[in-house]
Amino acid sequence: MPCKGYLNSVKRYVGGKIGMAALAYTPSILWFFDWGDMDANLDGIALVGMALSAFVLVTGMANMVVMVTLWVLYHSLVNVGQLWYSFGWESQLLETGFLAIFLCPVWTLSQVPRHCPPSLICIWTFRWLIVRIMLGAGLIKIRGDKCWGDLTCMDYHYETQPVPNPMSYYMHHSPWWVHRFETLSNHFIELVVPLFAFLGRRMCMVNGAIQILFQVVLIVSGNLSFLNWLTIVPSLACFDDASLGFLFRSGGGAKKAVLEIQNEEAAGRTSNPTKGMLIRRVVNICLGILIGCLSVPVVMNLLSSRQVMNTSFDPLRIVNTYGAFGSITKERTEVIFQGTLSPDPKDPDAVWEEYQFLCKPGDVYRRPCLLSPYHYRLDWLMWFAAFQTYEQSEWVIHIAGRLLSNDSTLLSLLDHNPFQDRDPPRWVRGEHFRYKFTQPGSDSAAQGKWWLRRRIGAYFPPLDLEGLRGYFQSRNWPHPHIPPYRS
Repeated sequence: MPCKGYLNSVKRYVGGKIGMAALAYTPSILWFFDWGDMDANLDGIALVGMALSAFVLVTGMANMVVMVTLWVLYHSLVNVGQLWYSFGWESQLLETGFLAIFLCPVWTLSQVPRHCPPSLICIWTFRWLIVRIMLGAGLIKIRGDKCWGDLTCMDYHYETQPVPNPMSYYMHHSPWWVHRFETLSNHFIELVVPLFAFLGRRMCMVNGAIQILFQVVLIVSGNLSFLNWLTIVPSLACFDDASLGFLFRSGGGAKKAVLEIQNEEAAGRTSNPTKGMLIRRVVNICLGILIGCLSVPVVMNLLSSRQVMNTSFDPLRIVNTYGAFGSITKERTEVIFQGTLSPDPKDPDAVWEEYQFLCKPGDVYRRPCLLSPYHYRLDWLMWFAAFQTYEQSEWVIHIAGRLLSNDSTLLSLLDHNPFQDRDPPRWVRGEHFRYKFTQPGSDSAAQGKWWLRRRIGAYFPPLDLEGLRGYFQSRNWPHPHIPPYRS
């Protein structure tokens, strides 16, 4: 799904001009770049964002300029990323990043800016975010799959989630009553606990502590990208300085600066607000009004019996609706790419060799990986593709074409290429398998197998490069180079 092709299609859709209509439809600074080398543009945006993020992370200092820049840069990637950036946590990161802008002074770089402490309004926008995240996730469950009502969803979740980790194997085999308790706890944490935020200081901190603990459990139990790590961030806003003071050493750094500010306020030695401080107060009030107005459709969605999840109601994704696992797949299916050097794919003696992805299940002997908070987007999307058809996921055929030419860029996203240092395959096919965890203590587990699998059938038929020529041309995809084969 090339970025340049997508921007050109948007440009045609809005009338052939790069103007406000194009920016409103796809907010991205890439509109103003030279599209001659789009890979360099995308790499440049990513590298600048990484450098600024590393600065904030290492120094603990930021200002509005830095945070706005980070927000604009990530927006520029997400809005051209199409399917590959379609996950709900992309919008959550953008919303969190937008709110973080208002935690910081405009220009000053300081861990504790003395004249510009975070506004209580800004703190409450973060608390409102964690409330919406959890309520959205809880409500979509009770309105979705009936297994959330009969408390059986956790019987399946660990095995069928997008990318299990090693702990998923053992948690899947927990006793039935543990799974019932997990499901009930999930409902309580997502539907009841968020309301504690409005019940005073202590209950608000209870909400924050429970939500953070819940996210840690989710991190341990599966590879859900950076979603759970990101959800911890607004949960921190449920705590105040007094409750977090133990995390900082006494007599130095941030803690000393905060205590000095608090002592000055207690003694009434605060200076009169400057013009800039007054302007900042107005900005904070405007932020509260903006979040309130943009929250109206989000709240209406939460209250609706036709609730949708992970949806933005404004092009800048400032306030969004969230949710996760409204439905649970009861069986795990996987698409396995296979290639052969045989000139005839129908030859019963043809040897079909399997490609292995970086993390998704394939080889039944390979232990589930541990990669959170990193995100293998291709592995995740292959999970979705497995319960669709290749006609619904045409990019799967694009991958097959690239495999037929041993394309190095695509192969860098895979763990094992069976045709490494050999001729590329003459044919590639997709096979559909059903996967299940082995039972601990069984003969299969004793043999080192983590998974059992059974073939369902063909996912897509054997394909060769020449046969894909028309398919690629009709979609304006560059046709992979047909390599010369050795005898």
